Amino acid sequence: MVRNEKQGHRFGLHRVVEPKGLLPQPAWKLDANPICLDNEMMIDVSCLNIDSASFNQLKESCEQDPVRIKERILQIVRERGKMHNPVTGSGGMLIGQIEQIGDGFPDEDIRVGDRVATLVSLTLTPLSLEEIKSIDMKTGQVHVRGKAILFASGPFAVLPQDLPETLSLAVLDVCGAPAQTDRLVQEGDTVVVLGAGGKSGLLSLCRARLKAGSSGQVIALESSEAACEQIKELGWADHVAQVDARDPVAVMAMVEKLTDGKMADLTVNCVNVPDTELSAILATREEGIAYFFSTAVKFTAAALGAEGLGKDVRMEIGNGFAPGHAALALDTVRNFSSLRRLFEARYAATATS
Repeated sequence: MVRNEKQGHRFGLHRVVEPKGLLPQPAWKLDANPICLDNEMMIDVSCLNIDSASFNQLKESCEQDPVRIKERILQIVRERGKMHNPVTGSGGMLIGQIEQIGDGFPDEDIRVGDRVATLVSLTLTPLSLEEIKSIDMKTGQVHVRGKAILFASGPFAVLPQDLPETLSLAVLDVCGAPAQTDRLVQEGDTVVVLGAGGKSGLLSLCRARLKAGSSGQVIALESSEAACEQIKELGWADHVAQVDARDPVAVMAMVEKLTDGKMADLTVNCVNVPDTELSAILATREEGIAYFFSTAVKFTAAALGAEGLGKDVRMEIGNGFAPGHAALALDTVRNFSSLRRLFEARYAATATS
């Protein structure tokens, strides 16, 4: 533990540089000075997991050039004191080793040297980077040297020793999606997962299958042909269809066909590109639930779109936090060997550039 007479606000207000008075997430700039206050934890950061929507935007704006992406990430962090993409408004999360623990930090079951993953967004995490070593262009994992500060209110997880760190990082980055899907699905439901081939989509698909049961129907929609084949091999979906989630009419037609016009009781949107709000709404039955986990979703587009379509759909924003969400996601990977093999193939090996 580190004794420091100065104690910051548990929600991190003391780290906000501008505009003053805001919480760290909506603030433009944070103080990322790597000094651990009494109720903070300082982490020696080894890897950032940039969220999918943000990383896609970075790749497009930098024309798929890893060098330019590195420069842009460093620029954002220097300007804002955090990894908060100003275009998508999203960040990701990180892993690293605990370097210091303030004497007033609330968790007593950790020690200096523990390897941890933060379960809060990089958009509210004070971060300073010394170097970007490499970027995995497929996964959005960025290997770095740097320091980060976790506030007293911030959830985190000690990394498990039975799973590769890069795999754990990928899973924990989206662990809110399977946890919320687990809550929302009822036995016998018809569930549509948009973007079912990504990490949040696959985890949500698995939980939907478990909760809907044999009397339910699970439909996986995915734009990638290769991802569709992988989903079919897992065997969790009653139907797998290749369709672009940015085409709401095509999505509606496909779901109508596969459900005999009944549509979904629950649609889970895990797509990492913009303009998919109406697809989720049109796939959902009247008084059903459209759950938007993707950070590429715009609330106004969803709200005004549903209004314009005359659809009475309950819409839920994807809260990345739920009690027990980290354990549930990691246990899902542990308990389903086919999913673990797929995730290990994608995330356990480090592809650098």
